[in-house]
Amino acid sequence: MSTDPRLAPDPATDVDAYLASAPANPAGLPTAYEHGGRLSPAGTAVDPILVEIVQGTLASVEMEVETAIARTSRSPMIRDAHDFRAGIHDRQLRKLTGRSYSALVHPVVRDFPIGEMHEGDVFFHNDVYESEGGIGHLPDLCVTVPVFHEGEVVAFVQAFGHHDDIGGAVPGSMPSNARTVFEEGLSVPPIKLWDSGVPNRAALRIMTRNSRMPDSLAADLDAECSACLMGARRLGELFTRYGRDTVEAAFDAILDATTETYRREVLDRIPDGTYVWEDYAEHDGVDEPMLHTQRITLTKTSTGGPGPGDGGPRLVIDFTGTSAQAKGPINHCGDYVGGNFLKKWLAPILRNLADSPERMAELDVNEGVVPLIEMRFPEKGTLLTPVYPAPTNARTFVILRLLGVLAGVVAKAVDGRMPADQETIRYTGVYGRDAHGDDYLMREVLGGGSGGRYYADGEDTIHVVPDSRNLPTEFTESRFPFRVERLGLAVDSGGAGRYRGGLGYEKHIRMLEDAHFMSIADRSILACWGVKGGKAGRPFEVTVDLGGPDERTVDALADAEPVRAGQVIRIRTTGGGGWGDPLERPYDEVERDLRWGKVSFDGARADYGVVATGTRDEPVVDVAASDALRDERRAARGPEPFFDRGPGYARLSGGARAADVDWL
Repeated sequence: MSTDPRLAPDPATDVDAYLASAPANPAGLPTAYEHGGRLSPAGTAVDPILVEIVQGTLASVEMEVETAIARTSRSPMIRDAHDFRAGIHDRQLRKLTGRSYSALVHPVVRDFPIGEMHEGDVFFHNDVYESEGGIGHLPDLCVTVPVFHEGEVVAFVQAFGHHDDIGGAVPGSMPSNARTVFEEGLSVPPIKLWDSGVPNRAALRIMTRNSRMPDSLAADLDAECSACLMGARRLGELFTRYGRDTVEAAFDAILDATTETYRREVLDRIPDGTYVWEDYAEHDGVDEPMLHTQRITLTKTSTGGPGPGDGGPRLVIDFTGTSAQAKGPINHCGDYVGGNFLKKWLAPILRNLADSPERMAELDVNEGVVPLIEMRFPEKGTLLTPVYPAPTNARTFVILRLLGVLAGVVAKAVDGRMPADQETIRYTGVYGRDAHGDDYLMREVLGGGSGGRYYADGEDTIHVVPDSRNLPTEFTESRFPFRVERLGLAVDSGGAGRYRGGLGYEKHIRMLEDAHFMSIADRSILACWGVKGGKAGRPFEVTVDLGGPDERTVDALADAEPVRAGQVIRIRTTGGGGWGDPLERPYDEVERDLRWGKVSFDGARADYGVVATGTRDEPVVDVAASDALRDERRAARGPEPFFDRGPGYARLSGGARAADVDWL
């Protein structure tokens, strides 16, 4: 049988033949590229002050690249919402910076050998299946620039972000009912977008021609390419100043320090053993709502990890039991390069095991976490191992849920010493024609509340993408035909608990012209779960024509919901889950929530057993009545699961109150 991947069976028509003939790389492409190894011999001595200088320079270059992109890009998603990331990688393709996740360099080096690269080259890709797990959906466009020192590649600067439109069936390139990637937009495998400083005008024209927003796409790509080229020059100066051997030894020292820190301060907090938990996406845009399972079996061992004598702790994350790939676009290609992208995506959850919140914030997530984690994937054809050309544009439902599944399975191991659940990203927006007859697209990534923690309430309206934000009202009202009549906290949305879940957004938009509303969101049925007695938060909800004769709730997956001029769209995002028994929340904290408007008087009684009177500015808690109500509720309740999923779980599970894995 031929080994030429171009002659392999078509997986869309003959899955069995494809699986039988596929090379080891799930992308079906050659894997003969060097990656993941050290740059200096183990034990090489490096001046610790120099390591600090190198680490600070890397962070500075990364920040400078992101600042340049933000200041020179054009689309609201990149310039204003800041939905993009930069990253720096060494010539072994290891991620060196730790303030943010990033895509992977692997697919570029796979298709363009390092020895054939030139100064001024810029590589581009957005192909989900050929990205080796680094790109989740087609609107995420990635540019990669090699860094040179004395004529040789020594590192890479990379940026990827979510762009307005790259074609496909609907504006925004995220059709909620897509059945193949072909409906989702233009898919570009790794190409050389700039050759020795000369842009490939033909490729740029193809991409802009396929976009509904060609001007902003062209401007964003120019900003990203220019910023990464600038970053490559800055990083090259570091090698010139200190020499290649010294800088590369510092790279190894930075990653070694991360490995040792996570081994000592994080993994050691998890008792040896095997733990199982699962959570679910609720719909895929094609089938009726159902439980799409993501399951983790976590095994912690105290030996077998990397380091001297291979004696350190390690984690095995096994995804066996994850549901079959969905018909709709909630699949994520995770099983590439040993799950390299997912390891770095999930590792921030483990930081919650640090000694303090302050220490947690100091822990970077770079390639140093990769050797500590082994991932085991099920066979091809699941939500995490989809077979091309399965659609992926709403893969956030899966990769966000995996953050919660890892938090939940670790919580079982450490008696709940992990935060409750959060769902902090969903895409909403409107599109149509403005008063001048010009087409527009406004899309926004709104955050939600984070989960309560064993020491504090969750945070309100956070975004899982670092440094990203909601669009400023002044900007949107001046550019798009609507008014923002309210932007505030969704009262009572945070899950009740000893420590309350954070609140989501409530946003009211009044349309000034007829338009269409779009939404790619999950957690409209299944709420963010509470833990150790904490209750689930309130789910996502969109209402069109609020208070009007045509008031209706819109499905969380919507491509073209009609909205008439004058109608109001109300968007309520998710609240985080609660932590601990809400009947143990001190009265003064409930009173404070009443005064701040985070909890209503009815919510205080229903969720916390607190009877209060007065006004929002001057609430008064009736302590005797509240004590009696709490005693009554404690006496009435029976055994409770360790996790509370909210009432939506019963709807999709056939009436079950909790899953088998929810009990300790």
